[in-house]
Amino acid sequence: MAVFRDVMPAFDLLQPDSVAEATRLLDQNGAGAWIMAGGLDSFDWLKDRIKKPQVLVDLSGIGELKGIRVSSDGVEIGAMTTLTEIADHPAIQKNYSVLSDAVSVVASPQIRNQGTLGGNVSQDTRCWYYRGGWPCYRAGGNICYADTPVGRNREHAIFGADRCVAVHPSDSAPALIALDAKFVIRSAKGERTVDAEDYFIGPDVDITRLNILGPGDLLTAIRIPAAWSGAKFYFEKIRDRNVWDFPLMNVASAMEVNGGSISRIRIAASAVAPRPMRLRNVEDAVTGKPANASTGEMAGNLAVQGAVPLQFNGYKIPLMRNLVKRAIAGAPEAA
Repeated sequence: MAVFRDVMPAFDLLQPDSVAEATRLLDQNGAGAWIMAGGLDSFDWLKDRIKKPQVLVDLSGIGELKGIRVSSDGVEIGAMTTLTEIADHPAIQKNYSVLSDAVSVVASPQIRNQGTLGGNVSQDTRCWYYRGGWPCYRAGGNICYADTPVGRNREHAIFGADRCVAVHPSDSAPALIALDAKFVIRSAKGERTVDAEDYFIGPDVDITRLNILGPGDLLTAIRIPAAWSGAKFYFEKIRDRNVWDFPLMNVASAMEVNGGSISRIRIAASAVAPRPMRLRNVEDAVTGKPANASTGEMAGNLAVQGAVPLQFNGYKIPLMRNLVKRAIAGAPEAA
């Protein structure tokens, strides 16, 4: 018998016009509140009736969460700034092109016009078992349907699985990690700032969520320090279709080269693990080495050490090896 999920569950719609009011409402409603940014991930959950919040806090009316502010220290991007605004911003294109490159390949133009940076980094995983309402580990059950002999796991993790093998789907996340971005979080208790890579968590920490936001927390801004302004950048996304699709894998890097050798580098990948993955072992190994194909080959081989493929995603190992190689050897020409 067909199951029809075409009517959203009932909830109270709250539309604050300030960060202070939003944090008050989130604190007041606790775990019963659902935060909506651009709405693209939220509406999927609500239309399928998988998530049933008591209240929905719509952030679209909060002007202080929008916009890009440039200073000598870098840039601050409001969490409600659209992906299109970021992709088209001259300062981002000139100084932090790895981010503009990343957000410009998210989904489709229509989605980028509506989707926000805060929403892109905070969206939930796209595993179809989980999104379809199957009682998997992440949904409170006692099985990972993707990690079974009959599971379909072509898009799933080759690193960091702990009961759940779903991957993080964000395109902007690895670029922000490469840029050493800081995420600003507000709550009724005040404001705190965390490194981009620490914003995301895996199932070994909490299998029910992909980031550190708890009840009452609100991501308000993302700050990119000037330290990486104008570095040699690389971003590449592999997907089944040229538009609309989530990544099968993406890799982002920021690198400085002096005298032909890599003086410093940050490199990260997404859609290979339950959280965006910073490749620290690669960074350490290539620092001081020439930015050439030989170093890239070594980096690619190192990047896939410890990978554990599932039945249908073994292709991700040579794919990741090649993307990391290109991030090293191709970055000087990819600024």
